[in-house]
Amino acid sequence: MPINFDTSFLETMPPNVAVQFLDRVEASPDREAFRFPRGDAWESVTWRQAGDLVESYAAGLISLGIQPEERVGIMSGTRYEWILADLAVMCAAAATTTVYPTTNAEDTTYILGDSESRVVFAEDAAQLKKLTDHKAELPHVVKVVVFEGAGDGDWVITLDDLAALGKERLAQQPDLIKETAKTIRPDQLATLIYTSGTTGRPKGVRLRHTSWVYEGEAIKAQNILSQDDLEFRWLPLAHSFGKVLMSVQLAIGFPCAIDGRVEKIVDNLGVVKPTFMGAAPRIFEKAHGRVVTMTAAEGGAKEKIFQNAFKVGLEVERLKREGKKVPAGLKVKHALFDRLVFSKVRDRFGGRVRFFISGAAALNRDIAEWFNAAGIVILEGYGMTENSAGATVNHPDDNRIGTVGRPFPGAEVKIGDGDEVLLRGPHVMDGYHNLPEETAKALDADGWLHTGDKGSLDADGFLTITGRIKELFKTSGGKYIAPPAIESKFKAICPYASQFMVFGDERNYCVALVTLDPDAMTGWAAENGMEGRSYTEIVQSDEVQKMVEGYVDQLNANLNRWETIKKWKLLDHDLTVESGELTPSMKVKRNVVQQNNESIIEEMYA
Repeated sequence: MPINFDTSFLETMPPNVAVQFLDRVEASPDREAFRFPRGDAWESVTWRQAGDLVESYAAGLISLGIQPEERVGIMSGTRYEWILADLAVMCAAAATTTVYPTTNAEDTTYILGDSESRVVFAEDAAQLKKLTDHKAELPHVVKVVVFEGAGDGDWVITLDDLAALGKERLAQQPDLIKETAKTIRPDQLATLIYTSGTTGRPKGVRLRHTSWVYEGEAIKAQNILSQDDLEFRWLPLAHSFGKVLMSVQLAIGFPCAIDGRVEKIVDNLGVVKPTFMGAAPRIFEKAHGRVVTMTAAEGGAKEKIFQNAFKVGLEVERLKREGKKVPAGLKVKHALFDRLVFSKVRDRFGGRVRFFISGAAALNRDIAEWFNAAGIVILEGYGMTENSAGATVNHPDDNRIGTVGRPFPGAEVKIGDGDEVLLRGPHVMDGYHNLPEETAKALDADGWLHTGDKGSLDADGFLTITGRIKELFKTSGGKYIAPPAIESKFKAICPYASQFMVFGDERNYCVALVTLDPDAMTGWAAENGMEGRSYTEIVQSDEVQKMVEGYVDQLNANLNRWETIKKWKLLDHDLTVESGELTPSMKVKRNVVQQNNESIIEEMYA
């Protein structure tokens, strides 16, 4: 039977994020709050220390003239200062406008202009240059606060300068922030997150204080985390998934180690040894591919033991899932393989992970089961920026792989026309900033958010997502194709894959564009006599073409006839956020990729 969660928290939860944060500081003043890298070491701060800084920054913003619900931008990667700035904005009764550091100058200018941001936090010289180069187009911005570097004595100040302004104000009004927090309405604007659309201008999603408070309290009510947990946070804080983890931390009070450098994730996990982490599926795909290819490179007895271990592990988990007894002999084998293989896989992630939370895109079932067999649980969840990131999530005691779990307590999910997933609850946005027509399309008169995702609910309320409605296409033979399902299958089969994009709308067969993971291919090249060659040279070699062909054949053997990939092409580069082909949460901008490679796709149909 599915677990039932208490919803009484809806009557008692804090009225806003500012009160939620100040309550956390008061309840846990001397407990560790944050841990972050300083050079080669990690520095730790308590809730009281973080609270003192947030209060001084918030008072500084008020001294700069920031009024309730006025916007303050943050242009930065994930780091400790980002969190302090965001909390300070909300404690000053203002609203944060999030901007990815990878956003180009043109879109940055648009976002800050459309939001009418009055103050902007900028991470470093690169972010500051976007502002100074377009200062004439940003008449609302009265001050820029830099995390790194010096001020200019006028328009640009440092965090220390902001804190000094705040301390001066607090000397006159010691309770300024506590009193300000009491005035913030639950429905007051807290955050503007601009969605990175595949076409056109990004849309600003208006999220209330109560949305974030609810998200944290709804996870707390599920009793899957405690103050004794330790989170590792690398996700972009400009993304709603990163933001919601902050809300959960405020509600529960566990410490969090922060470092947004994606290339340092594996190294950091070994040092930090967290008990849980949120991540996008691409991180699990890369980790899976790395472990599989490293073992294959060793070959011999080690590879055979590894393969047998996962064969046994998958069978044990299948029996458990079906409620069947695990035979004694299989138990003995599993215990042996746990010592020889699975424990080493777990050690790569620090050895203490209780579970990962996967979101932002669909997780392949085979990869989830592979991790599960190794004793690493991945709880897949679902949501979107328009509902503050979290709508459903699996539970450690009832994790149904292949689904995205049940609705958060106090929220609703239903299936509408065309099998569209609809959401309703405290987490749903107010609407799109300055876009009433777009808001009317997304939110109906009864408060249901139309997600654009296709899905189904089982008898116990577990949601399964089958893809974006607009991504489904029909072949000229009348068969419907769901590209994400085929694409994730290939990435589970091929440990070298980075991206696999299927096309075939109104065509008589499907084709694919393929990219390989540069890190994985560097290792492959070293083992195959191509060390030192460029990525382009490696992927264009006959050996790699034959290797990929083998994996495509393997994929096709498990697809319906009309889904099979008749032709494919390896691109000479991987997709990146910087190229504009991936969103910062590592989702493919399918339209951009299709436009950039239109001639290659047409050639496959010639």
